[in-house]
Amino acid sequence: MSLFDTVLIANRGEIALRIMKSAHQLGLRTVAVYSDADREAQHRFAADSALPIGAAAPSASYLNIPAIIAAARQSGAGAIHPGYGFLAENAAFAQAVTDAGLIFIGPGAQAISAMGNKAGAKLLMQQAGVPCIPGYLGEDQSDARFIEAADRIGYPVMIKAACGGGGRGMRRVTEAAQMAAGLQAARSEAQNAFGSAELILEKAVVEPRHIEIQVFADAHGNVLHLGERDCSVQRRHQKVIEEAPSPVVSPGLRELMGGVAVAATRAIAYCGAGTLEFLLDRDGNFYFMEMNTRLQVEHAVTEAVLGLDLVAWQLLVAQGGRLPLSQAEIDQRFVTGGHAVEVRLCAEDPAQDFLPQSGTVVYWQAPGVEARAGGAGGTGRAVGAGEGIRCEHALHSGVEIPPYYDSMLAKVIAHGATRDDALRKLARALDECHLLGVTSNRYFLGQCLAHPVFRAGQASTGFIEQYLPAAARQRGAVSAETRHLAAALLSWQRARQQVRRYPAELAGWASSLAYPQLCKMVLDGEALPFQSVLLGPCHGEVIDSGQRLAFEISVLPERGRNAGINTETQAEAGALTLSVLLGGVARRVLLADGYFVHQGREYALRDTTWLPVLRAAQAQSDTRISAPMNGRVVSVDVAKGDAVKVGQTLLVLEAMKMEHAIVARGNGVVGEVFVVVGAQVGPGQALVEMAAA
Repeated sequence: MSLFDTVLIANRGEIALRIMKSAHQLGLRTVAVYSDADREAQHRFAADSALPIGAAAPSASYLNIPAIIAAARQSGAGAIHPGYGFLAENAAFAQAVTDAGLIFIGPGAQAISAMGNKAGAKLLMQQAGVPCIPGYLGEDQSDARFIEAADRIGYPVMIKAACGGGGRGMRRVTEAAQMAAGLQAARSEAQNAFGSAELILEKAVVEPRHIEIQVFADAHGNVLHLGERDCSVQRRHQKVIEEAPSPVVSPGLRELMGGVAVAATRAIAYCGAGTLEFLLDRDGNFYFMEMNTRLQVEHAVTEAVLGLDLVAWQLLVAQGGRLPLSQAEIDQRFVTGGHAVEVRLCAEDPAQDFLPQSGTVVYWQAPGVEARAGGAGGTGRAVGAGEGIRCEHALHSGVEIPPYYDSMLAKVIAHGATRDDALRKLARALDECHLLGVTSNRYFLGQCLAHPVFRAGQASTGFIEQYLPAAARQRGAVSAETRHLAAALLSWQRARQQVRRYPAELAGWASSLAYPQLCKMVLDGEALPFQSVLLGPCHGEVIDSGQRLAFEISVLPERGRNAGINTETQAEAGALTLSVLLGGVARRVLLADGYFVHQGREYALRDTTWLPVLRAAQAQSDTRISAPMNGRVVSVDVAKGDAVKVGQTLLVLEAMKMEHAIVARGNGVVGEVFVVVGAQVGPGQALVEMAAA
């Protein structure tokens, strides 16, 4: 008999939508909660009912336990699913849900508490015989004690938040001189993210693989492992690409790691979905890092390989049901289920050390998705990329990306018979995934997938730092071909505007031969002049850098699910798919408001022909340091009159759950400080004015 018929989802975005889909397929009603920043969010409208829970800041809404419990009572929900992130691993929340007479869809508060503190969890795992990384787990949190422990352990070491994960509160330190600064930064980030500044220390394993084992347990004593996932490709200690199976885990190693994971899960009387994370060194030794007492972002690759819906399993177990498969059945599915790879599409700028971004999405188009894993993904079939593509997101054209939450916007998953098959499909899906208006890591993800080290299955946790460092992530100068293409697009748009004003037969008409018009554009921030000759509403010539190229542009119907719609409908949707014949070569281009996509890359384009010239006095001073993104001021480390050196931290901004130090660009004296701790700032807002040294 069902213990509940309505589930409140204490989360937002694609996470909430993912859980709703499985709940609806099981005949359950869903309740969404939303912050002031999410009044127009998709998860609010996808649920059967929705209730507001507070202001935009997570502490006032998605971390507000009393407000969420009150919303559950008001809506008549009998259970709460925490999703992943926010309160998913908060023992106090799990206990509050139970105390309110509701069902918490996850492990009990005792299990969450046991594994929620990394120091305590490692002691438990050591007692259970699970191999752990050497480190320091003591109560003495002084800098001196950590420095002493690091000297004993040997550099490099990892400083980690004891009560959190996701790369927050984590710093890699290679020498004693860096310890004090590393401890200060880790404590601050841990306190802001998890409400606890407690830290632990671990020996840094050189170039390890990050391997995790998915486990599941029910209330009847059944515990299974669902194989491994390889999450080695990371930036800032946060996962970027995940896959199953791992390219380096043999059947024997899988059985050994799976057995250890099951034993560890039994040792804490666990119930529900969980993940044990390990580091695998080059010699095949593995070490326990932590247990995530929740569903993971990357659960989708396990679902794809096994053909299961793990959220449905969570709902089943929460109502007292038994796990529907045996370990032998899971093992058989895993070895015959092919390969799956997932990438995380994030609002961040890889060229600026992955700084988080926010703003308005001008145009969004997801790649096709396939509902293979019991409805775990979206609906419909893959467009262009073939079968086996799934995209989970909560995006649409015009949506605002707020600065308060995690930078992950979507995840794209490909499933194939082999790893090469899955990678090929995923690369094509990324090419067909369009996110314009907000800088993202989409192109960078394609770089990762195409790199020969990753293609060979040899990527370690140092992959990005070693093979795609900051210099490799810069966009570089715009090519001549792209410049010519941009000039043709602006010329075509001007011709279309003329058609609206005058009869078509007068387009480009002059009393003499058609003459070139001087035009100006800004392409990816670079101001460029060119000349345009309009010969009709769809064709003409551009003269750029001494080259004269004829162009002809046609509007194409969109492929796949949008095939057959007329061009006016496409224009209303915010984008046009074009065939651009330029210099005798036809190119397919997506054009949206102020952006275009060519050969899988996005470009920002503005027509500045009629804009007034920016006077020198209007330009931003080189001495003024501005915010590179939306964020909250966490600390101000200088005051007016302070002498500072190049690289010295001036203040710290928190954006999308991560802290970013704003440093001095040179030696000098602080002239003015324009912000205070707690202030919310936007891109380009003045932070500090520097005076001459």
